[in-house]
Amino acid sequence: MAPAVLGLVLIVTGCSGGDAAPSEDDISPIGEYFQAFYGGDLSSEEQEARYAAENTEREELVAQCMTDQGFEYIPMPSSTGVFDSGVEWKPEDREFVAQWGYGAVKYPGADEQPEPEQMTEDPNADYVASLSESEQTAFYEALYGPTPTEEEMSEDGSYEYNWETAGCNGWASHEVSGDDPTQADEFADVMDAINTFYESSASLPAIAELDRAWASCMDGAGYPGFASQSDAQNSIYEEINGLWNENTPETGPDPSAMDEIHEREVELALADLDCRDETDYRTAYQKAQFAAEEQFVADHKTELEAMKAAAEQARS
Repeated sequence: MAPAVLGLVLIVTGCSGGDAAPSEDDISPIGEYFQAFYGGDLSSEEQEARYAAENTEREELVAQCMTDQGFEYIPMPSSTGVFDSGVEWKPEDREFVAQWGYGAVKYPGADEQPEPEQMTEDPNADYVASLSESEQTAFYEALYGPTPTEEEMSEDGSYEYNWETAGCNGWASHEVSGDDPTQADEFADVMDAINTFYESSASLPAIAELDRAWASCMDGAGYPGFASQSDAQNSIYEEINGLWNENTPETGPDPSAMDEIHEREVELALADLDCRDETDYRTAYQKAQFAAEEQFVADHKTELEAMKAAAEQARS
């Protein structure tokens, strides 16, 4: 449940009210709580140091657990696994959009990502390779827990995570990080309320009116059929997904077909940007969203503060 909510929280960062221009540094009222839940209120240096320390502790516990179950295990070295191209993402800048569109097909730094051989190697690879097929199965079951059954899997391939059935990795993660308050039964009602809030946010009167104005502008620009601003960007990703579904992961889509999508993507994104500018979309959207979130926080202050306290206690 939490990952879906977090994705929505990140979308609504921006203007915090008034007539000021939106800022990427502003966090929405609900988003501030999720930052606190997961330590996002720390600086990037503090987060990196915390991650490294937690990873070291976690891997040592995993090694202890695997040894107890009769396997060898060398702790994995710490790696953030995050690539930073150093290029600022500027979806409101016309020059940026004219080059990258929504960043669906092509995006800054794509050609600079590290090669596979530059990634951290698994120090346990040789040991696992020396095991028989049945021993390898037992190794990974001890490490990650049994594979979820069909009954446990949802239609989209996801399943409910439970650290108690996630092997040594799940146990070690729980030992280091404690209970995730967003997954606790105690806070299930408020998490459901948050999900419902975001699912219905598009129907807020101010946002619905804004989307109608934006859609009218797009219709006049030759792009009819979009009910909301997010539909435009999603249409490009749906087209890309369709190409991938027609090809195997090994071959991937035809590059020329992807180039054609990119051309249409840029044209659509530029029209979208023009209509956002014409309707003052971003500022108006953020003001309406933040106002609604402020009311939500006021209505659920007790539960949210309790979750925040639980998260802080788990990290201490």
